[in-house]
Amino acid sequence: MAIVALCACGNGEKQSLNYRGLSMGMPFKTFCDSLTARGFAIDSAHSDSDFTRVSMYNPNLNYRLMLAQKNDTLKALQENYYISTNDSTRKMWQQLHDEFEKQIGAWPNMLKDGKDHRIAKFEDKGGFITLTLENTYKPTLSVLYQLK
Repeated sequence: MAIVALCACGNGEKQSLNYRGLSMGMPFKTFCDSLTARGFAIDSAHSDSDFTRVSMYNPNLNYRLMLAQKNDTLKALQENYYISTNDSTRKMWQQLHDEFEKQIGAWPNMLKDGKDHRIAKFEDKGGFITLTLENTYKPTLSVLYQLK
């Protein structure tokens, strides 16, 4: 039994970060196709011509996605939220923070912790999730997923 457990753990398979149930380790085109099946569309006006950086949106959601790839491998994905008030972004930041804490089971490294500028960096198997709030003249909230 111990040998079976050892073989299962030592199979050399690299753990990959998940984005809302999708493995970020799948080929880039497959990942984009999976997002398209979930209602996202490519915004060609905000994407590179060689699709190194791809912008995607879903009209039913209050955020857009920016995906970065190299050699058909997804390197990073960022959600950029569109929220109109500072209070809304503070509330959303806290909700996302609490969800990631629960999902990952760990506290983040708080790179910045002010009322209107907060950065929390979570480390998960296969990558990092950085949650950023910047309430200045125009409130911004983003979540960056980066593979290790």
